[in-house]
Amino acid sequence: MWNEISPEIDLSAIREKSNNYGPKPALVESVEPGSIGEELGFEAGDKLVSVNGIKPRDLIDYRYLTAEETLDLEILDKNEVIHKIQIEKDVDEGLGINFSESLFDGLKQCNNDCPFCFIDQQPSGHRESLYLKDDDYRLSFLYGSYLTLTNLTEKDWLRIEKQRLSPLFISIHSTNEKLRIKLLKNPRAGMIMEQIQWFAKRKLQLHAQIVVCPGINDGENLKNTLNDLFEYGKSQFPTILSTAIVPVGLTRFRPNNDNLKPVTSECAKEIINLVEELQVKYQTSLGSRFAWLSDEWYLLANKKLPKRLEYEDMPQEENGVGSIRSFLESMNNATKKLPKKISIDKNYSWVVGKLVEQALHPIVEKINRIEGLSLKMYGLNSPYWGQEKVVTGLLTGQDLIDGLKGETLGDKLLLPSIMLRNGESTFLDDMTVKQVEKNLRTPIKVVYGADDLIKQIIEVH
Repeated sequence: MWNEISPEIDLSAIREKSNNYGPKPALVESVEPGSIGEELGFEAGDKLVSVNGIKPRDLIDYRYLTAEETLDLEILDKNEVIHKIQIEKDVDEGLGINFSESLFDGLKQCNNDCPFCFIDQQPSGHRESLYLKDDDYRLSFLYGSYLTLTNLTEKDWLRIEKQRLSPLFISIHSTNEKLRIKLLKNPRAGMIMEQIQWFAKRKLQLHAQIVVCPGINDGENLKNTLNDLFEYGKSQFPTILSTAIVPVGLTRFRPNNDNLKPVTSECAKEIINLVEELQVKYQTSLGSRFAWLSDEWYLLANKKLPKRLEYEDMPQEENGVGSIRSFLESMNNATKKLPKKISIDKNYSWVVGKLVEQALHPIVEKINRIEGLSLKMYGLNSPYWGQEKVVTGLLTGQDLIDGLKGETLGDKLLLPSIMLRNGESTFLDDMTVKQVEKNLRTPIKVVYGADDLIKQIIEVH
């Protein structure tokens, strides 16, 4: 699901540099039942101003500050009344307070101009949060989002060291100084190897990402980059923990003069051969493959996905590395004890991206062996993005309307939650589930993973 900046945050303030304004009071979104926060009387809508006289800049500061035994809290309630509370608790015991945002002093935005940036390849006129280009080390630490390290100030570096913010997730793209400057269009991008060495000296760790642009950073450039990163993954305390290789994604909205080429099936095969050859070398030396290809490479090349064990502990699953294999494994577990028949006949449809359709066929065939049940899977392309083969998460509401209009969708359309903004029912093109439902004249049920999909299909509602 898409985890964007909340619409409640002041977007005009976000555009400014974070050191130009102080942290705002942290808005309480919810309070956990039975928690210290509930006992103190915290309610949704209250604001935390300070802890022990310090205004937390973000969720990281909050966690550090509230780990103490004695806390002096300053709270601004919904009526704008200030309350000062002193409490004693166990060390590291949480307050059970959840906030509307993770960052209280604004988002550090990207200062690069990468031609392959997906955010710049969107049409104008949609919700403003879609166009925010975050490059914030705190979100990297908290949620595993990727950053480039080009916008860090001296204070940021000192904080990473002092608070041991590790591991971080870094977009490398190339370890060649000149090539990385070219890719990011930022002279500071050429410092990447010095920056990795900085992390190494302080025993701080990183996960790496390489977005491959055919004809630019593939071939020998990719091989050299992976080998450079592997040098920092070999030690007893490795600096680079894993590396993901993902294909560049291009939409019909990108500039005509970006000099980028789409990944073809032949290109995908070449990249697979190169990386798998290096994996053998790394496995022999390190006992780990160290670098993994995202699922799209295999799907684009019409090759079978690697076996589950080859992904080891799935260090890059959130980056699309092994996510389909993981889903197939979850589906296999969820379908181990399917009934031979169901008491009430059901006729459902399920929509996925065209790129993953073939990999999911065996699961659909297994489900359709149940007497009284019919599940039809629709693998759609994306006219919206101008992509014939697309992953499920990029399908828009308009893609669903265009691709399913006139189709017999049965009693209900099952919709993977990955298409929607986190916690909401909105697609990437700002259409809502209700709008799509109305256009298709079919009830839609959002499903959250394999177990929920099978539950919706099998159980009587």
